[in-house]
Amino acid sequence: MNHRVVLAALLSGVSLPFSAFAQTASPPPQAAPAVSAQAVHAAPESFADLAAQLLPAVVNISTSATLKAGDGDDDDGPDDSPDDGPQVPQFPPGSPMEKFFHDYMNRKPNPDEPPRKMQALGSGFIISPDGYIVTNNHVVKDADKVSVTLQDDTVLPAKIIGRDGRTDLAVLKVESPKPLPIVSFGDSDKARVGDRVLAIGNPFGLSGTVTSGIVSSRGRDINHGLYDDYIQTDASINRGNSGGPLFDINGHVIGINTAIYSSSGGSIGIGFAIPANDARGVIDQLRRDGHVSRGWIGVRVQDVTHDIADSIGLKPARGAMIAGVEAKGPAAAAGMKTGDVITALNGTAIDGHALPRLVAEIAPGTKTRFTVWRKGQVLPLDVMVKASPEAPDMPPEAAKAKGKSSLSLADIGMTLGMIDDETRHKFSLSDSQRGVVITDVTQDGPASSRGLQAGDVITEVQQVDIDSPDAFSKELSRARQQKKHSVLLLVQNSDGLRWVPVPLNGG
Repeated sequence: MNHRVVLAALLSGVSLPFSAFAQTASPPPQAAPAVSAQAVHAAPESFADLAAQLLPAVVNISTSATLKAGDGDDDDGPDDSPDDGPQVPQFPPGSPMEKFFHDYMNRKPNPDEPPRKMQALGSGFIISPDGYIVTNNHVVKDADKVSVTLQDDTVLPAKIIGRDGRTDLAVLKVESPKPLPIVSFGDSDKARVGDRVLAIGNPFGLSGTVTSGIVSSRGRDINHGLYDDYIQTDASINRGNSGGPLFDINGHVIGINTAIYSSSGGSIGIGFAIPANDARGVIDQLRRDGHVSRGWIGVRVQDVTHDIADSIGLKPARGAMIAGVEAKGPAAAAGMKTGDVITALNGTAIDGHALPRLVAEIAPGTKTRFTVWRKGQVLPLDVMVKASPEAPDMPPEAAKAKGKSSLSLADIGMTLGMIDDETRHKFSLSDSQRGVVITDVTQDGPASSRGLQAGDVITEVQQVDIDSPDAFSKELSRARQQKKHSVLLLVQNSDGLRWVPVPLNGG
């Protein structure tokens, strides 16, 4: 049976019995060295006092979403996300029951069916007395309605302040007549393998559940995205724990429980939490701006393996090898080339997996020193980090306020549309794509003559970021007022980013 990494959002679950197996104790080695008493920290007799202190700040999150006929066919999450729905039970191959469940689970939706409501549960924790709450993005994504239940069973409606699919974090806000209990973040970088931790959440709808364990590993990459840097723990985490806190023994939040590694969808003692130090900056941006701005230098990189290092003569095998450089990106302007190996960022050694996350954390507009190895030479290169061309995830209210959903430009020969659920599905755009999408191109028009096609995404006009047809129209009008003969577009498609000058007035 294959193990899978699954997001821990609750849809359904069962509990399974287990049995313990006694083992024959082996005599200790005769020459075993004595262990200093100062090196051993006795386990606490009980976590009751700590749990009582923390429980009031952990909340249950309930969401409801409207599913239209055909929804779910283009799931943009991990293949094993519980959001895909219940799994087919295991039956003998070819048995009638296997065929029954397969036919039932894979039946084609009727487009005339009325919209259906889906409800799900997750967890969260309060970080300010005035009602700001942290949870996972996958808990509240696409939700029409979100409510929060406190430990005393008070139910409060919640507003999505901001969300970020890249790190799977979201911030909610509730209004309460009295200050709410809070928990604070700790320093996750100080968490060591073997440290004791507590997880509190809402597994399978069982509110206020406390489990304990240890930090099993650090820096785990579970292939969830570019920014994987998870804390692994054996504290029991199940569906519904998503968005809940992972506490250290001092009651500080050192992680946000997000995923589990499992064959059944239930806990087998391998859970993953987003480190607090990675999450804190994202949460601050979501709380302040409603979205996340990330640094970008315009390179594609991969880890330097021993084979790669041996073939190019790099010792030791470390760093991020550049596999591609955006022609007009910050890295190209600084002199980086395909085949270079980035070995350090501001003097700190890095590898290929960590580089995207570290660059993303740099504020756009910051000059940053990269150390590059090129054919035996070490070069210090200063790069002016720019804002990522990918669109941030926006809260529902902001997305609705973007203005017109389409714009027809007859003299240029193309029609533009908002990047929404419909265009993402139609043109296979990522959840984080920003800009405006070209929905139609007139044959033999100026846009067509410059190679633009339906599905291409325009992220900048005259080197100004745009995220709606209205924003495009304003920059286009400004270019026309300045008597420009052409307008410069930054266009993104499956081949990457490129600058395209498009003639105005049909020229």
